[in-house]
Amino acid sequence: MTFRRSAVSAAAALTLLALASTACTVKSADTSAPTGGAATHGGKGSAELADGSKTKIALVPGGAHPYFQPWKQAGADAEKSLGLGDVTYDETSEWDQQKQNNLLSTLAARGYNAFGVFGVSPTDINTTFADLKSQGFAVASLASCPAGGKNEADFCLSTDVEVAAYKAAQATIEAMGGQGTLVHLTGNNVDANTQLRIKGVQKAVQETGGKVTLLQTTTDIDKDLQTAQKAVADLLAAKGDQIQGIVSTAYNPAVAAAEAVHESGAKVKVVAIDDDAKILSAIKDGSVSATVVQNPVGQAKIGAWALALLQSKQCAMAEPGKVVDSGSFVVTKENVDTYDEARKAKTAELKKQFADEYLSCG
Repeated sequence: MTFRRSAVSAAAALTLLALASTACTVKSADTSAPTGGAATHGGKGSAELADGSKTKIALVPGGAHPYFQPWKQAGADAEKSLGLGDVTYDETSEWDQQKQNNLLSTLAARGYNAFGVFGVSPTDINTTFADLKSQGFAVASLASCPAGGKNEADFCLSTDVEVAAYKAAQATIEAMGGQGTLVHLTGNNVDANTQLRIKGVQKAVQETGGKVTLLQTTTDIDKDLQTAQKAVADLLAAKGDQIQGIVSTAYNPAVAAAEAVHESGAKVKVVAIDDDAKILSAIKDGSVSATVVQNPVGQAKIGAWALALLQSKQCAMAEPGKVVDSGSFVVTKENVDTYDEARKAKTAELKKQFADEYLSCG
């Protein structure tokens, strides 16, 4: 397989580093996919996979990150339950688009014919998707969508990051008693995901009618945990007495804020992202008020099922390039032991939506 795009530029590489840390997703609330003359309805025929034995699926993140680990078991479960030819999980050692392209080429040469991909570069990944599609492969953009509102994959199943950030900010404001000063910790400023998160947090603050003030938005601190820890320590040392709430919409700052508040005994209300064990423990002991979790299992499970239907030619997308929100969920002390039930329910809902609306099967 030949890819037409060369390695990403040095400037893009900085953005990719941020993506490696956040392992989150691109989808704004008003993103629309191209229709390209496709049918405008779905749900025809059966969306029950008749024979998946010839479908070999590769789930390929952009690089190593805890967020993607659930894809491994979800893929293995899908292989068994759907009777697929194979499901593999593979990643490059570095977050580099050209290296991911090379890996995809290698996987295709090994017989994989359906791909669920978290693209390293949102601005370049459509070229990769188009090349895979030209080879006759089914392609899903999982856990992230291409930048620019156009998706060359068959579909994108991803967290709506603006909505997730909005929920996180709302939860923080509620923990603060509806008033006070808030700080937002997030990822790389030039990343489109970060801008959507900033927008979501600002929306929640604006809705308070001035009762909550956004003291600052701290970006570019999700490179690694050490960077985030220093940033949080500096923030609390300089402005801790001014801050009533911290909302983190990136992984490393969330863990760093949870640790710092727990160790210092500060009265700052913290809302995090994802379900790292440290964060869940902090919710139980009360040092973190809430977290907003995503749905990586649902992305891999529904992604693999839909890819098998597409690759077997049993179904086609009613709207090629359809962008679907895989869900985000607020976790507090009240539901910290049961929140996964909500994710499972959302995953079941997603399957029904694909069957009834997004797929056209004949």
